[in-house]
Amino acid sequence: MKNITYLIVGTLFGIIFVKAEIISWFRIQEMFHLQSFFMYGVIGTAVIVGMISLQLIKYFKIKTLEGESITIENKKFHKGQIIGGLIFGIGWAITGACPGPLFAQMGYGFGVITITFLSALAGTFVYGVLREKLPH
Repeated sequence: MKNITYLIVGTLFGIIFVKAEIISWFRIQEMFHLQSFFMYGVIGTAVIVGMISLQLIKYFKIKTLEGESITIENKKFHKGQIIGGLIFGIGWAITGACPGPLFAQMGYGFGVITITFLSALAGTFVYGVLREKLPH
């Protein structure tokens, strides 16, 4: 039953992405060409909501639905994050897709996005193979 809840929430999330044009290749290209504030507003709002949500989780010691404590570990910065971010950004700019809206784009019928999806899977596999050899 829990998986059905995730499926419903994911489907609703995808519908919102489609209706808000967040999955639009043209909207993403507008962002990267600095022609529109729309996507920056969406991303900025998501960051602010995430920051507030994390602070509320910490302050009220909110637990998971199963009653487990939520712990948020501090992350250590390393130069590999810059390299990974650049690779991610270049891929996002070229394809007009990132992992969030990727499934919504496929569900909406953008068949060509399947190539991006398969490339993301291949990139994840290559990262897993090379992870220990990459800079930390």
